[in-house]
Amino acid sequence: MDLRYQTGFGAHFATEVVAGALPVGQNSPQHVPFGLYAEQLSGTAFTAPRHENRRSWLYRLRPSAGHGPYRPYNQPRLTSAFDGPVTPNRLRWSPIEIPAEPTDFVDGLVTLAGNGDVATQAGMGVHLYLANASMKDRVFYDADGELLIVPQQGVLTLVTEMGRLKAGPGHIAVIPRGVRFRVEVEGPSRGYVCENFGAALRLPELGPIGSNGLANPRDFETPVAAFEDVDAPTQVIQKFQGKLWSAQWDHSPLDVVAWHGNLAPYRYDLARFNTINTVSYDHPDPSIFTVLTSPSDTPGTANVDFVIFPPRWMVAEHTFRPPWFHRNVMSEFMGLVHGAYDAKEGGFAPGGASLHNCMSDHGPDVASHRKATDAELGPHKIDNTLAFMFESRWVIAPTKFALEHRALQADYDACWDGFPKARLP
Repeated sequence: MDLRYQTGFGAHFATEVVAGALPVGQNSPQHVPFGLYAEQLSGTAFTAPRHENRRSWLYRLRPSAGHGPYRPYNQPRLTSAFDGPVTPNRLRWSPIEIPAEPTDFVDGLVTLAGNGDVATQAGMGVHLYLANASMKDRVFYDADGELLIVPQQGVLTLVTEMGRLKAGPGHIAVIPRGVRFRVEVEGPSRGYVCENFGAALRLPELGPIGSNGLANPRDFETPVAAFEDVDAPTQVIQKFQGKLWSAQWDHSPLDVVAWHGNLAPYRYDLARFNTINTVSYDHPDPSIFTVLTSPSDTPGTANVDFVIFPPRWMVAEHTFRPPWFHRNVMSEFMGLVHGAYDAKEGGFAPGGASLHNCMSDHGPDVASHRKATDAELGPHKIDNTLAFMFESRWVIAPTKFALEHRALQADYDACWDGFPKARLP
């Protein structure tokens, strides 16, 4: 099946597979076309302000309510209990291996860290997916939060209630809270997942930057309607209050023939990000690299920001080029999709991760610092790289699994050993 998309972040879309399936002028008429069933999917409270309200109307072959009870599903590596001791230490992980045995997206989810609370809808979870098999006769949805998926290896096809998305390294995909989907893979696949418990992700305000720059709304892609008419047993797994639950349905729930609204899955090609940078001296703050943000109840302070460090030109005069030494009130979980990060000469590999919590000292390692201070400061292109950060106002707690896994680098602190003492006159 060809994948087709509609464009525009937060736009109100209308799409139908069968002409005439969308009601005209009324969302839930007494007689829906073709006997379809009208269902509203609400991603915000009914009374949320109009500019923040997110909802879509779905017109499907069968009511979603027609299923039996859910029962616990055992997947011990996925959790919202961030049970490792919270530590001020800087942490870094090597890439975790993709299993050799057949493993799909759901069973391949591994929680590394998180914060906040799913019950109060604040904070986030940070997971990896490690998969080598497509989901078969099963679908998944998350009742705890929306899912921001960052592929690092392998291409994913996300078959959702509202259409199909394809995303590989260099893309992101976002699945709203409650939207059901199946993940199909093309060989061994690994990537990162930010599970956002808080306010829905949106584009950051641009302030003095003006009306253009960073991620442009027109570059976000939402699928057109596509549906399955499958009368066969389907396992439906949901994440609810930090646990997985499973129910057996007698049909595929991916049976939406038409939909309209502004709540839908979407993808974004990170190569389209319009990077803003200095052309005089010093660095602007890394907030200029924010793609999406989930605001908190404190203006200007995010529940979670998604920030990227893409290829870009560095042209500043008399300026130290890599990220400077830094302590931050925000906490930072970083991953690497491909290439090398310009503040670390070694040890931070694609598929790996690092965690620098609130006020932990961090910055370039010895080799990166020496290279940067000795460099000739002509225009320089940072190329063949893509790193990202999930940054949060809340301290990020690692899980016991993450702290005990052999991928944790015990010698991470050593990358800052060997800086010579400054010499005063």
